[in-house]
Amino acid sequence: MTQPGKIKLLIADDHPMVRSGVMSLLAGTEIKGIAEVATGKTAVAYALEHDVDVVLLDVRMPDGDGLTALGRIKLDKPDLPIVMFSAFDNPAYLARAVALGASGFLLKSCTRDKLVSTITKAAAGESAFARDELRRLTGTLATPRMTADIDIPLTEREGQVLQQLANGLTNKEIAEVLHVGYETIREHIQQILRKLGVHDRTQAAVWAVRKGLV
Repeated sequence: MTQPGKIKLLIADDHPMVRSGVMSLLAGTEIKGIAEVATGKTAVAYALEHDVDVVLLDVRMPDGDGLTALGRIKLDKPDLPIVMFSAFDNPAYLARAVALGASGFLLKSCTRDKLVSTITKAAAGESAFARDELRRLTGTLATPRMTADIDIPLTEREGQVLQQLANGLTNKEIAEVLHVGYETIREHIQQILRKLGVHDRTQAAVWAVRKGLV
């Protein structure tokens, strides 16, 4: 049984050592890990079927990645706080997390105090994103080009590249997925940024999320 007053946390990560490490770090705090799951699909199922206060959700997992799971959970439980958890400091992940309604984004290298404070803030209904992260991303989301229904003339290949970029892939990974050269991908991304009227990959990822490309 969860102790009265404890924050009930669902931990979703495909690595048992990570899950057990989080549980150990939370010992003696007001946060109680009530369940551990290893895939995106099981994270969605547990979050929707059980009484959970916060979900700590790994980004890269089998059988439905964490960001896809985030979007799915938010459809049925829009008020459930979800904190994304990743080993990768990837701006595209951060952009998608904000756009899809996450309450925070933690790197797995974070301190115990950061882990506890972020989950506690999320449970209280507060945004647990760093102020500088939110300032940049919310500013991007509010620009006219992001909110207006503007038809951007991307080619089919540019659309494919943008989708992979928003999924968090590096230029090298995109080149491998699409079976084209690395320099070709660099050129496509420069063209995409120019057409979208944005300055970097993060803003392009936000645009892609807002337009439903990912």
